Order: sequence, then C-alpha cells, then structure tokens
Amino acid sequence: WLNQFGNIIMMQKPEDMELFPPEEKGFSYLMLFDDYNKIDLTLLPLEELDNYLKGDKLIKVLIDKDCRIKRDIVPTDIDYHVRKPSAREYDDCCNEFWNVTPYVIKGLCRKEILFAIDHFNQIVRHELLRMISWKVGIETGFKLSVGKNYKFIERYISEDLWEKLLSTYRMDSYENIWEALFLCHQLFRAVSGEVAER
Repeated sequence: WLNQFGNIIMMQKPEDMELFPPEEKGFSYLMLFDDYNKIDLTLLPLEELDNYLKGDKLIKVLIDKDCRIKRDIVPTDIDYHVRKPSAREYDDCCNEFWNVTPYVIKGLCRKEILFAIDHFNQIVRHELLRMISWKVGIETGFKLSVGKNYKFIERYISEDLWEKLLSTYRMDSYENIWEALFLCHQLFRAVSGEVAER
C-alpha cells in the first residue's frame, strides 16, 4: 500500500530495527522515492493522538477526516528557540569546552587523529556552537531558532565569524587540526567574553 505514494527506492522501519530501537509508540516508515521526495510516515494508536499533538509544536495537520482533533493546531518553532543561559549553564559550557580541550591535544600528541577529531567535533565544537547560539540569542532577544545542528546560524552571525568557524572544520591532517583548535580557542574566548558581558 505504500507504493501508492510513489516508487520507493529506500525505506527504513525504525521500530523494526535492533541497532536503533524505537523512541515512541507506533510504527514508522521512512521512505525515499525515485523522484527524491521523502515521506516520514508514523502510524500511532488513537489513544496516543493527544500525546503526539502535545509533543512537537511544529506539527501541521493536513487533514482530520474524522474530526478527532478538538483544537486548532498552529505550527510554531518556539520550543526550538535559543534559550537564555543561566549563570550555571554558562559556566558549565565554559568548563566543558576547556576541560575537554586537553583530550584533543592528547590525541594529537599521541598521533591518535580519530580520537582527537572525535573529542573536537563531539564536545569542543558543540560547546563553541552553543556559545555562539547564545550570542545570537542575546542579539535577537531569544526569539528565534538557529535550527537543528545549528544549520541557520550563518544567518545571524558576521561574515568574519562565519568564515572563521568554517575554517575550524579543516581536519584532514594533524597540522590542520592544531590550527582549527587554536582558532576554536580564539573564537570561544571572544564569544564567551561577549556573552558574559551581557
């Protein structure tokens, strides 16, 4: 019955997988079609409808043929807006950034490039992006989202900051990782200083 949507070239059924167990009740079909359209279709028991509608405020109801939804659903990204950090969250971000940096250095000094890259990308870079997102939040009144994985952050930062941030992604050699790490330190120091002042 799924072929009525088009010619499926790839499909994943998360609830039918062992490596990636399901996160919610129901059954999902993640389908990619030969015209490059993608549909993520999740079938839920009716008793889960209210919980589902409360779960993600980006839901857009296309049709409710049986009139089961008793209120207007207006999509909003408010749950994804950058949130103002508490003093403790700010301190924790700084602590995590500077505390994990030695692991990157250890990996570089021991010629364990994948170890270094993993700590850089998974933790150090994540904290830098978090700090930059707080800067964006301050400058925009915490009224917007920078998107999943910070995909919209370029829209809200200077071209200079964006170019420097991008250059920290050059990680194909030990020398490039050292340069990226030092630049990451400069950026974090500058941006965290701005955030602290506000």
